[in-house]
Amino acid sequence: MRKPLYILGLNFAYHELSACLVKDGKLLAAVEEERFSRIKRGKKSLVGNPDTLPLKSIEYCLKVGGITLNKIDYIGLSFLPEDRLKNIGTDKYFNKGDWGSEEGEKLFYKKIKRIPMMLNKIAGQDISKKIHWIPHHICHASSAFFVSPFKKSAIISIDGIGEFSSTWMGIGQDNKIRVIKEVNYPNSVGFLWEKISKYLGFTEYDSSKVMGLAAYGNPDRFYKQFQTLVSLLPNGEFLINNSAMRFRIDDFSQLESLFGVRKINTPNEIGKDQEDISAGLQKITNDVILHLAEFIQQKTISGNLCLAGGVALNCVSNQMLMNSSLFRNIYVQPAANDAGTALGAAYYIWNQMLGGKRSFVMEHAYWGPEYTDKEIREALDRAGLKYEKAKNLVHDVAARLAEGNIIGWFQGRSEWGPRALGNRSLLADPRSQRMKNLLNIRIKKREPFRPFAPSVLREQVQNWFSISPDCRSISTEFMEINFDVSKDKHGKIPAVTHKDNTSRAQVVNKNTNPLYHKLITSFLKQTGVPLVLNTSFNDNEPIVCSPEDAIKTFMRTKMDHLAIGEYLVGKEKGPYSRLRKHTKKQHMSIGHHQSSR
Repeated sequence: MRKPLYILGLNFAYHELSACLVKDGKLLAAVEEERFSRIKRGKKSLVGNPDTLPLKSIEYCLKVGGITLNKIDYIGLSFLPEDRLKNIGTDKYFNKGDWGSEEGEKLFYKKIKRIPMMLNKIAGQDISKKIHWIPHHICHASSAFFVSPFKKSAIISIDGIGEFSSTWMGIGQDNKIRVIKEVNYPNSVGFLWEKISKYLGFTEYDSSKVMGLAAYGNPDRFYKQFQTLVSLLPNGEFLINNSAMRFRIDDFSQLESLFGVRKINTPNEIGKDQEDISAGLQKITNDVILHLAEFIQQKTISGNLCLAGGVALNCVSNQMLMNSSLFRNIYVQPAANDAGTALGAAYYIWNQMLGGKRSFVMEHAYWGPEYTDKEIREALDRAGLKYEKAKNLVHDVAARLAEGNIIGWFQGRSEWGPRALGNRSLLADPRSQRMKNLLNIRIKKREPFRPFAPSVLREQVQNWFSISPDCRSISTEFMEINFDVSKDKHGKIPAVTHKDNTSRAQVVNKNTNPLYHKLITSFLKQTGVPLVLNTSFNDNEPIVCSPEDAIKTFMRTKMDHLAIGEYLVGKEKGPYSRLRKHTKKQHMSIGHHQSSR
């Protein structure tokens, strides 16, 4: 028999450190380092730390494969260090020793070139001939197309920056991709969002918060100002005015002058100005995305589109694209951010370099660690918790949700990517007017303008959301696309309906997550509603990974129950019982209504 061929893909250059393992073209494991280290995104993006490897992720992938590092055939690194040096001398706005400066870029280059030596040390021998550096956007594009269901597709990769480019447009066919157009720094939609996020009192990593805030604003009030920052050019190109943006320094004077609004330092200061600026940012972003999509559709004459890069996580723009009729089908890989480049590096080697046939489609996101019944039980015992083995877990959990309880749901393999999709989730009743506030007060501590998402049965989605019957996008299962809540359902699911009457819904397929599908089906039977509120199982931390993580978050917060494996854990003492009774009473009263690099 032929020896199996193993490929390890790694991402480490900036953030979202990750690893994946592919065997003969089939994915075995994919995970982000933050799930193990409990450090968000794995690390901050700094010129001095590109040599921080996702060691725990590598260890996990090798364990799943039953293989050691020195037995891996190919290692794909999702970065091309030499191209990063193109940033030297291209920007007059930078801090000495940091991004864009000669000293900073050379330090980054020196550090990242240490990676082969570090991998050799882990392997215990020289494996440098197995290592391949692959451009960042090529990896993004590969991560979307090579695991998509399409034989041929247009591809757009768009983020802050790769090595020097911010946007990559191309085409994929069979087991090959090729570039058609690239847009270079400083023309970066990703950096536009990072800088405006900081201008609005957030961090550069808070684009999702700004996207949520945009629904409250008037998109036209500052639209002309944004048009002076972003110019659309022929042939799919666009320009961003870096004299005003000054991406690589914390100078907001030009933006304050342009918008007539001072920079704020905390989300607590958010008012109408910030809401309207957010809305204008979303509108100009939609313009750019549509501009790119029209160009690449004309160039490829394809009815399919694959999206990757951090900007591809913008579910508002994705909804706009889906409704534009430019493409029949859209695929957004669940880890569209930099984590996904590890996947792309592995599949670029398998498909493009080795000519391997495409035999794998990423139809679900459950590629991380799972734990045995024994491991779960031992973790509960160590924590000194009382628990019971549920006779009918899905019925019992659904009943408690219908009573107004907040439940931690920990099942199966953990999700790949930034969304909790029914294996590491916090669940609640979407019908409750007050559930959003209760979740924020008791667990999530999020800004009040941020929406919560629903998980809805595939068989029922068209009864509750405006979605075409012809829509077959797998990405609807990855919580990557907004949908309008059907008009006759307005007011019936207030906990998951955003200000603009949209929801970032996850469609739940019984074939890819049968247990979660059964749970929501049980909730439907008990309440008449085929969806639950689903948010990530965490509390200002990475999504929980292990039973220990779940138990710590359960004990630290005011959730009511933990459904972990086959076991159900409750809280019987302390202030939680009073809150739980209060929540049930409330429910009865409403139940009749149904980094700038």
